[in-house]
Amino acid sequence: MNHDLDANKQNAIAFYRTAYLGEPSKAVEAYVGEEYIQHNPLVADGKQAFIDYFSEMARDYPSKSIEFVRAVAEGDLVALHTYQTWPNNEQYVTMDFFRFDDMGKIVEHWDSIQEIPSETKNGNPMY
Repeated sequence: MNHDLDANKQNAIAFYRTAYLGEPSKAVEAYVGEEYIQHNPLVADGKQAFIDYFSEMARDYPSKSIEFVRAVAEGDLVALHTYQTWPNNEQYVTMDFFRFDDMGKIVEHWDSIQEIPSETKNGNPMY
């Protein structure tokens, strides 16, 4: 199948933004397929586990923010590069990968997160 790469990028961003800003049930309903396989070790597989995790995050950290720096799509995969700010000005860079099914729905997720250091040897930003 040929995937609509632009639509998948837009849907990955909308999914992540919606869940991250406190509406994970809405995000799952609109953007997730029949199954949801999770590779983040802090989150169980399945839609409800995702909803529970992001609901708790929204409750505990309502002032967090996210900026989508770039999105890259190839085949059935979308990669998102984000910049996040959490309470106490903790700053993180993340890489999230989403796999889409043939219906254009998200069915699998991988991520990596790293705190942004105050100094770097090269002076370049991580995002």
